[in-house]
Amino acid sequence: MKFADFVSPRAIRPELAADDKEGVIREMAQGLLEAEVIVESELEGIVRAIMKREELGSTGIGRGVAVPHTKHASVKKLVGTVGVSSSGVDFESLDGELVQLFFLLVSPPDRPSDHLRALENISRQLRDESFCKFLKAASTAGEIQQLLEEADNNGFGR
Repeated sequence: MKFADFVSPRAIRPELAADDKEGVIREMAQGLLEAEVIVESELEGIVRAIMKREELGSTGIGRGVAVPHTKHASVKKLVGTVGVSSSGVDFESLDGELVQLFFLLVSPPDRPSDHLRALENISRQLRDESFCKFLKAASTAGEIQQLLEEADNNGFGR
């Protein structure tokens, strides 16, 4: 699975304004709404579902990265977005570090393999230090989109 299969370019947030976990999740979900890949009536339910998932354990996986995600019946296919916080956000990450790179995923409950393949792709790409460095330095949604396309085509981290 490639980033192009699930990341909505119009939802990318190159500089998140939020400074806490719920704010980041809400801001990124709002991006999905503005990109018209989720509907307004489901926004709060999606935010609540992601926050509930966070209660099970932080999706801050370390090295400045978090992958908040949930399954939600309102989506018919896997959707996602990317957000960057230059200052970093306390996401209760496993390593205690602030998080700068966020990949938010929402998938239909009946498509667990898509969800898993997207998580695998994200974690594989994020093992590449240069990919992470370039993402953190990106200042526009277009730059982020270009990096994701490069990762899809050339496979940063392979």
